[in-house]
Parts: sequence; structure tokens; C-alpha cells
Amino acid sequence: MSLRTNSESPVRSHRAETYKPGATIGDWRPEDDGFWQSTGRKVAQRNLWISIPALMLGFVVWQVWSVTVVKLNDVGFGFSKSQLFWLTAVPGITGGTFRILYTFIGPNFGERKFTAFSTVILVVPMLWLGFALQDTGTPYWELALIAAVCGIGGANFASSMANIGFFFPKREKGSANGLNGGLGNLGVSVVQLVAPLVVTAAVLGAPAGGPQHDAKKNTDIWLQNGAFLWVPLLVIMSLLAWFLMNDLKVAAAPFSQQKIIFKRKHNWLMTWLYVGTFGSFIGFAAGLPLLIKNNFEVQGYQATTYAFIGPFIGAIMRWGGGWLSDRIGGARVTLLSFVGMAAALVVVIFALPHKGDQGSFWTFFTGFLVAFAFSGLGNGSTFRQIPVIFRNQHMREAQGLGPEAQAAAMKQSEMEAGAVTGFSSAIAAYGFFFIPAMFAAMAVTHALWMFIGFYATCLAVCWWFYARKGAEAPS
Repeated sequence: MSLRTNSESPVRSHRAETYKPGATIGDWRPEDDGFWQSTGRKVAQRNLWISIPALMLGFVVWQVWSVTVVKLNDVGFGFSKSQLFWLTAVPGITGGTFRILYTFIGPNFGERKFTAFSTVILVVPMLWLGFALQDTGTPYWELALIAAVCGIGGANFASSMANIGFFFPKREKGSANGLNGGLGNLGVSVVQLVAPLVVTAAVLGAPAGGPQHDAKKNTDIWLQNGAFLWVPLLVIMSLLAWFLMNDLKVAAAPFSQQKIIFKRKHNWLMTWLYVGTFGSFIGFAAGLPLLIKNNFEVQGYQATTYAFIGPFIGAIMRWGGGWLSDRIGGARVTLLSFVGMAAALVVVIFALPHKGDQGSFWTFFTGFLVAFAFSGLGNGSTFRQIPVIFRNQHMREAQGLGPEAQAAAMKQSEMEAGAVTGFSSAIAAYGFFFIPAMFAAMAVTHALWMFIGFYATCLAVCWWFYARKGAEAPS
């Protein structure tokens, strides 16, 4: 009797109860075509399209400081350029650290419940930030603490990406992860586009508080609106996640089982590559608004007008990277992304003002847009590589050992790939901290040359282990 015949009858007998919104699913076989076409695809798509906006709001909260700092001094706070870069960087510390925790506790908590919980708790930093911005006497340490709490929003990515990967078959994982991560990443550009617009008027009414005076433009603004706006949306998405998503039993794994990834060489190698792709994306998104303000505002270019475009391109290209990797292989796309980022940053370096030269804003900005595009491409391709690498490794080890051993190997590979996905995203998230921190601590051009040197090491790792003929783990 075939595998499909064995598995289809119980699916039909209790499908309505087992796979309805809010249920915990025990029987999940996306590689079984019959199951996938009759049941799996619909359930997976429902979970994906609830996960995406919830993740997007997590990125909104994580990145809200990248646009908030641009206006702080204009309304009377009076911080130095270095202090403003540090406020931008602080959320990266908590975002990366909590991603490590979310990677391992999310599957045990249940991803439906954990998505709802991790979304609704973000109401706290948004309310705190909104009230703090209304008082220019708020001390720097309190603003730094709020920035740290906002960083928790970035942790949602680790649990979300690991979860969605379990829902889809091998042939669709790249596209699904690309959509979830790419459209989720759009939260960066959404907050950088929307927040500057809503602060210009009392769009939230009297409950949001009164205006502050923008001395530079001699007008009133409502800086707190950039925080308060997201509170009702966070509540709505947490409720939708609770009632419409599913928990997968196959995704549940105690830390005692997940910790095996720390002995896997490819966990560390893929983390290195993802630091280069996503670390660049999120770090550039955090630092670009202040780079524009500090270097080109005197020429009339406003950070709030342009900064959101780069993260938007990077987020869209993440889906493109996953889609392209499903067709030509993730390693090839990853190689392309590092070449493209390195070349783009060379352009940025020579476009910056130096030695009395005002530089070229449009060359600078175009260079950054290209860097964002290639970082997004690499974000999608690296996350497509991870499940392929671990599946191939475990299935090779189980070859010839029978169906039960192969099924166990498949389950183990899915668990390890999910854990590696979350862990690599956690370490890469520290790019949010280190890139703005480097811009604060040294000359911007020196920092950019260091990034280019790092990309060279990523190229070497990707080519040797994954892309060359005879590579250890072609992906």
C-alpha cells in the first residue's frame, strides 16, 4: 500500500476538526502531494498571510527609532550626533538577543499562541515611546531604555521564519520564506514612510496629546503619533493570529533536541553568510536616515523623504531571492548578492562628501539602493539554502535504511533547519547595532571599507562550501 493511501483516509475523516483555524495540527505532510493539494496548501497559505502582517508590525516597532531620532533635536531634545546614532543602534542589541530566545522557545510555546503573544506585548514600548516624546525633558537614559524595549519587535522574525518553513514543501520553501521575510521586512520602509507623514498633523486627535514645535521648520508636529499609530494595529493582529493561525506539533521540539545545531558546521557557516546579507540590510536601514541628515541635509535633501525607499527595495528583493533560488540554486544567488553589495558600497564611498567636496547625493543614494537590492536578494537565497543543506545531509545518512529511517531523517532535518534559521537570524540582527555603532565611532568611509572586506570572506565561504563544482554541500 502506498504512503498516500495510508495517510489520506484519516485526513479526510477529521480534516474539518484538525485543520480549522486555531487548531493544533498533529498530522502534517507537505511533501505528500495528495495531502498538500487537498488540505495542506490552504492551511499553509492561511497561516502565511496572517504571519506576514504580524511580522511586518514587529519590524515597524524595531525600526521606529530610525526615523524618530531624525526629529528629536528639531523639537528641543538637544542630543549629539553620536548619541542619536546610539539610540538608533540600541534596538539591535535586544532584537538580536531576544531572537536567540525566540528561536528555541517559540516551537515549544506553540507558534499560533507565540505569534499572538509576541505581537501584543509590543503595545507596551509604543505607548511608552509616545508619552516620552511629548516631554523634551525626558532623560537620555530613559529614551535609550525605550529603544531597547522596542528592539523586542525584531525578535519576532526568528520564530516566524522557523514556523512558516514547517508549513511548506521543499519546492515552495524558498518562495514562502521569501514572502514571509520579504513582506515582513517591509515594516522597515512602512514605518520610515508613514511615521513622518502622521507626525505632521493631529491625525489621532486629542487623546494622542498636543504638538511639539519644530524650530527648524517653524511649525507644529505631533512626534508621538509615529508611535501611537501602531497600537491598535498590534492588538488587531494579535487577535487574528490567535484565532486564525495553527500550531504544528511537528514544529515542537525541546531545546535539548534543538541544541544539536551548535555542533553542526553548516549552522555557523550559514550564520556567517546571513550576517553579511540580513545584517547589512537591517544595519543600513537603521543608519541611512542619519547618514542622509548628517551629510546631505545642508544641500536640501531630507532623510524622511528618501530613507524608506532602500528598505522597500530590499524587502521586495527578498522574495525575488527566494523565487530565483528555487530555480537556479541558492548558493549562486548568494554569491551574486555579495558581489553586488561590495560594488555598490564602493560607489557610496566615493559619493560621500570629503575634503571640502560636497559629494553627490544621487550617486550616494543610488549606490545604497543597489546595496539594499542585493542584500534582499541574499536574504532570500540564504534562507533557501539552509533547509536544502540540512535535508540533503540527513537524507544521505538515511539512504538505504528504509522508510522509517528516512521519515525520521526528514523530521530531524526540518527541526534543525528551523533552529538554524532562527539562530542565524538572531546573530545577523546584531547588524542593526554594529553598523550604526560603527558609523558613530569611526569615519563612515572606514566602516564601509570594512564591510566590503567582510563580503570578500562571505564570497569565499559560499563558493568553497556551497557553489563550486564538488562543493561539500551544494545548495
